[in-house]
Amino acid sequence: MKTLLLLRHAKSSWDDPARADHDRELNPRGEKAAPVMGRFLVREGLMPDLVWCSTAARAVQTLGLLGRQFAETDRVIYAEDLYMARETALLKCLQQTHDDADTVMMVGHNPGMESFALELIGHDSNGFRPDMERKFPTCALCQFTFEIDDWADVKWRSGQLQRFIKVKQLQGEVPADSDAAGIGASDASANT
Repeated sequence: MKTLLLLRHAKSSWDDPARADHDRELNPRGEKAAPVMGRFLVREGLMPDLVWCSTAARAVQTLGLLGRQFAETDRVIYAEDLYMARETALLKCLQQTHDDADTVMMVGHNPGMESFALELIGHDSNGFRPDMERKFPTCALCQFTFEIDDWADVKWRSGQLQRFIKVKQLQGEVPADSDAAGIGASDASANT
């Protein structure tokens, strides 16, 4: 069995209109949200054997703020192809993953991340799909399992959606000044 964690980068800043999109960093809300998600992943034992991460500053920064154990360079592949990647490119990357990695995390962008997640759903016994279809906010995470031995065998509609978690659901872990109720609330899914 293989486990896939899909994480959209945390909330990014639009403060500098002259800055290239690839170079945009997280805003203060995003800087507070990523460690909250990191603590959740550690608590739940969701530690990836390998991470695929977009080279965009906001994705790299999100990964780093999850915690040191997530951003160790020998377990991370920073791939420019993941920057603003469509679902087909994300699937291709995943299928190239070495099979000794049982749990893989991908850190990327919308709209590709949301489309990828929706296309992977084969079973959703927990009923997360409608919520994901409404919105896949920044720093949201979904977890899939696949009854396969080789990542090359991942196909559309072959995953079991185990959970879909938004940072605002982890409010008890968010510092009071972080506007927990609003994290992700004003993000448009297509807004990368």
